[in-house]
Amino acid sequence: MFVRSRSNLEHYVWAEVSDGCRILDGGDLSVIEERMPSGAWKLRHVHNRANQFFYTAQGILTIELEGSLIYLLAGGACNLNPVQKHQSRNVSSDLVHFLVILLPTACGNRRLVPVPCK
Repeated sequence: MFVRSRSNLEHYVWAEVSDGCRILDGGDLSVIEERMPSGAWKLRHVHNRANQFFYTAQGILTIELEGSLIYLLAGGACNLNPVQKHQSRNVSSDLVHFLVILLPTACGNRRLVPVPCK
């Protein structure tokens, strides 16, 4: 066992403005901490096998799930089942800080999903 912190974890940048670190990344479980500035978003995608659990530590995380919007205030959480099309966004003016827990790990089972035309 070892103590994990931002100083000794794999750190990455996504969408050029957001960042995250992998707190735990095993074959059966992933725990990811992410920070998303105002106006940032992830591309709409789906996980073939992974359940995702989102927990918002700071700010308001918006999740588009199958065409509906979910707003997770600080302290709020939700679970997404496999194969649910979704996209996380920060439509607020403040930083959003959140955890994503995936079971099993998301490695190799994520694919992008185009946004339908309306």
